[in-house]
Order: sequence, then C-alpha cells, then structure tokens
Amino acid sequence: MSPRLVRLTFGGPDLESLTVEHPAASVRLLLPYPGTQELIVPSWNGNEFLLPDGRRPTIRTFTPRRVNPETFELELDIVIHGGGVASEWAQTAEPGDPAAISGPGRGYAIDRDAPAFFLGGDETAIPAISQILKALSADRPVQVHIEVAHPDARIALPDHPRLTAEWYDLPPHASSGDTLFAAVRAADLEPGVRVWVAGEAAAVQRIRRHLFEDRGLPRSRASVRGYWKHGRRGNGDDA
Repeated sequence: MSPRLVRLTFGGPDLESLTVEHPAASVRLLLPYPGTQELIVPSWNGNEFLLPDGRRPTIRTFTPRRVNPETFELELDIVIHGGGVASEWAQTAEPGDPAAISGPGRGYAIDRDAPAFFLGGDETAIPAISQILKALSADRPVQVHIEVAHPDARIALPDHPRLTAEWYDLPPHASSGDTLFAAVRAADLEPGVRVWVAGEAAAVQRIRRHLFEDRGLPRSRASVRGYWKHGRRGNGDDA
C-alpha cells in the first residue's frame, strides 16, 4: 500500500485549553483498544500508562497541524502505510468516533539569530517540517531534505523565499533512512547552521552520530528525534 497522509479533525470543548507555542510540538492521541469502540482512559503507574486489566493502551504521538481554541478544533495529519494501529483506525474513523488528546509536548524553539537552517525527515516528519518552515524568517536560507517510501507521499511544502527542497525516493528493499542519511552526509552545512531531523529511530541515530561525532556539530545546534521504530507495530509514532 502506498503511503499517504490523511487529515483528521478532532473537536470538543476540552480543546479550549490546548495551546501550542512552538512548531513541531506533539500531542498524544488515545484510541479505542483495537477491535473495540470503547475508549478507556489509562492510569500512570510511575513508569507507563496501563489499562485497568493491565494491557497497554493504544497511544500514538503526532504533530498538531492546526489548533483552534476558539472553535475547539485540532487537525492531525496521519500517515497511512498499511501497518500502524493509528493508520488502520484513521482509515475507518467516522464523525463522532471517540478519541482523547493530551499535550502538547515540547516543540522546536527557533533560534532567531541562526544564519541558516537544515531540516530533514521522512513522511512522518512532513507536518513538523511544514510548521517550522512557516515559522522561519524569510531572510534565512533553509535546506529541506525528505525521504519518502513512495512518490505518492510527496505533498506541497509551505512557500519560503530562500527554500531549497530535495525529495528522495527510498529504493525497494532499502532500509528506512538510507537516502536521508546519504543526504545529510553530503550536505554542505555552513558555520552556525541549525539542524532539525526526525524519522525512523535507527536512521536518525546514524544521523545523530554523524553530526556530533564525525562533523563535530555542537549538540546545542541540532535537534534529532526518533518518530517511529521499524518492525515494532504498535510502538512508536505512526506519524
């Protein structure tokens, strides 16, 4: 199945207090347990969230695309890739279906004095990259590098007068992040550049080591996040 993005709108008066200060922030989405329509709020035991019967709840983390506290609405873009619990739920969700939102989690605090920016990721990072682009000053150059598992996953990015965007199609049978890692390794990073990268956990770990160990990039100048983990259905982010 070709990956694609589905945009869902969540609503309810409890969203009135949801405020997102920085781009690339996160919210947690609690879904009904697979195979049911019952939404059970879990308890925190000091280490993890658990349902009353000891099972782990279905919780996924996403980048909020748009929050409107006046209309009590939240928009999320969810990657449909045929394997994730949230992907399967998003494809069959109907108006009025139950879900719960918590957050927001930390976003990306943009350094307004930085001379340039480098943004990278896979399909799951596109919503966050789009938000960061909208928040960047128009006079700052920004490189964007995005890996997609299928060309259909490409979507238009926000306009930016100094944007250079490159898209990479992941070859069949290649490991997630291979083309993104190659793009980072080949990139010309000017002094003082700020780097933001997100995607599959093992792939971004390779990128993290390259930036900090091979290039000697100061850790204060880079934010590298694992958004999901290959081969672990039911764990990590779906988008």
